[in-house]
Amino acid sequence: MDIKISDLVIENKHGFIALNKPAEIPVQSDLSGDKSIKDLAEIYCKSKLHLVNRLDRPASGVVIMSKKKSFTAHLNKLHRQELFVKEYIAVTSKAEIPSQGRFQHYLLKDGKQRKSIASDPKEVDEAKVSILDYEIIQELDNYLVLNITLKTGRFHQIRAQLSQEGLHVKGDVKYGARRKNKDRSIYLHSYRYHFSDPITKKPITIEAPLPENDTIWALVKENLDSK
Repeated sequence: MDIKISDLVIENKHGFIALNKPAEIPVQSDLSGDKSIKDLAEIYCKSKLHLVNRLDRPASGVVIMSKKKSFTAHLNKLHRQELFVKEYIAVTSKAEIPSQGRFQHYLLKDGKQRKSIASDPKEVDEAKVSILDYEIIQELDNYLVLNITLKTGRFHQIRAQLSQEGLHVKGDVKYGARRKNKDRSIYLHSYRYHFSDPITKKPITIEAPLPENDTIWALVKENLDSK
């Protein structure tokens, strides 16, 4: 994939840089050896960066990297206080669920399969409580569109929790979707982050545009723009 890193930059501030990661590009170096978003951002900034959030390779959207450890510490503190808000948009299979609500499961990471196993109630001591809030924001012919706010940050959390509820993210065959997408992407987008500036305390919102040149994402975008 031919990438121009400057086209992916959402915000480039004194303390951090935020980018809109395309699907199928790793956030950081992996076994594939492919150039990662972190690699590209460090070349762009000409400095060492620290990942604030991670995003699964087949997903797209906001990735934030701090330029200072103090900024990372600030966001970690906000996260503990539930003042670092992370919103995602997912296109899923249909299931009978309330229009909005909360999912709570216990997730256990399976290192061999590189996935998380969700259960409710807790089945093993190592499983970690995982919580997300959701709202159905659109209903398409064959899919639901959910706005998701993460309350905890676990490995493959959204994908595993939604699958446990019969809501398989489109294209995510690892977690139960019937068919994969041609480009191996999944319809999970890190959409919007809210936090405060560590110095001015003013609110900051980082929003990543939805993927382009895709019929389903275009329908979702049209609905978001109309609100």
